[in-house]
Amino acid sequence: MSSENPRVRPVHPVRADTVAVPLDAEVPTPEPAADGTAPAHGPDEVRIAFLLFPHLTQLDLTGPAQVLSRVPGARVEYVAATLDPVPSDCGLSLVPTTTFAEAAPADVLVVPGGEGAFDAMAERQVIGFVRREAERATWVTSVCTGAFVLGAAGLLAGKRATTHWASRPMLEAFGAQPVDDRVVDDGSVVTAAGVSAGIDMALWLAAELAGRPAAEAIQLQLEYDPQPPFDAGSAERADAVVVTRARAAAEDARGDRVERAAAAVLR
Repeated sequence: MSSENPRVRPVHPVRADTVAVPLDAEVPTPEPAADGTAPAHGPDEVRIAFLLFPHLTQLDLTGPAQVLSRVPGARVEYVAATLDPVPSDCGLSLVPTTTFAEAAPADVLVVPGGEGAFDAMAERQVIGFVRREAERATWVTSVCTGAFVLGAAGLLAGKRATTHWASRPMLEAFGAQPVDDRVVDDGSVVTAAGVSAGIDMALWLAAELAGRPAAEAIQLQLEYDPQPPFDAGSAERADAVVVTRARAAAEDARGDRVERAAAAVLR
């Protein structure tokens, strides 16, 4: 289904035909209107869909949402398997506004991360929804370990990508080229590093959608002017022992699930 929005540039999943996800059964496309037309979509409207799944990191989602919801013409939806509240990894639950089955085509898809992302890789409905939206979106984006959901959907093979520093090397399992940057755009696929980088990604994307003046106005409205009390937010500057242990722990906790998800995509 094509959009009338001139910003839309379809993203085609890499080797998507090898992913064992029965889209017709698991993630039905919304029914067209009675006259057979696509849902109304004005040329000045930007549809932005945020994926919800259990145990996501809420700031991965709410940070970009605060930015992108202020883009002129933005129409934001929070999409999950059902309309039941979705628990985040900090005890805060998020309420979906629509379901996978009912969601209209999005121009922008945002996939958050968190420990729940590594379980979401194996959820047929989640991966089916991401693949479906990737076929018709302008931008497919992820924050932190949400990149692994994109990888499991077949979207990172042959692409430069980033994610949380502790798990970044594991992106290679999906055929991606891990990049040590806060925001990486490779075509229409945009990935952001750990949690706070999602705000940087969203401001970059706001400029792509509405122009730099609009994005700078949003940054000012949010008074986004980071001045942390410590200079320990980067693996390059943090204690080397702590970094090494954290990377090993991430590999132990997530490596097997990543390998299984990658095998389903790249076999």
